[in-house]
Amino acid sequence: MDTPDEKDLAALDNMVNRSTLSCRRLLTVALFLGVLFATFELSGWRDHFSRQFLHDQFLENRLSGVLIFVLLFALGNLIQIPGWIFLAAAVLALGRGWGGVVTYLAAAISSALTFLSIRLVGGDALRQLKNRHARRLLEELDGHPVRSVLSLRILFQTAPALNYALAMSGVGFRKYMLGTLLGLPLPIALYCLFFDFLARLLHLA
Repeated sequence: MDTPDEKDLAALDNMVNRSTLSCRRLLTVALFLGVLFATFELSGWRDHFSRQFLHDQFLENRLSGVLIFVLLFALGNLIQIPGWIFLAAAVLALGRGWGGVVTYLAAAISSALTFLSIRLVGGDALRQLKNRHARRLLEELDGHPVRSVLSLRILFQTAPALNYALAMSGVGFRKYMLGTLLGLPLPIALYCLFFDFLARLLHLA
């Protein structure tokens, strides 16, 4: 039978191992994102993530334009490309109605792919951290996962950092996607109205 001291040592050893594993996973995610970013920079692919390029793709062919848009949105979300670039291009080329629909579709697919890829690399690394504030946030997420994700989407939309954090938080994919799908329509609609107004004001449409 283990003595109290042996149990304490075993618990401490387990805590240290979990913390070490969490740090390794976080470093692996950082390395993965760094390599991905460097690849896009050095290959010149980043030049395709411009509003003008996306706008031109829609004008050349609507169907292929949508497919390219969704693909670039998903990849761009991984390498820190601001989502407003994609939304602005869609609104200017397709109008605020269809532009919003296409952006919503792309944002949902992007959020799913980012979640799956980061979860594959980093697991639930954030859940292994012993930081008091992190654990408090995770408890809130565990208590109301769909509502928490929904609120975060309304505030931060598809911000890459948010996607990374949610992917490594341990939240289930189904609840993550439900909160995402419910939370994205409002901010996307507001941004569509804003970009449509700006386009008319500056005679860009």
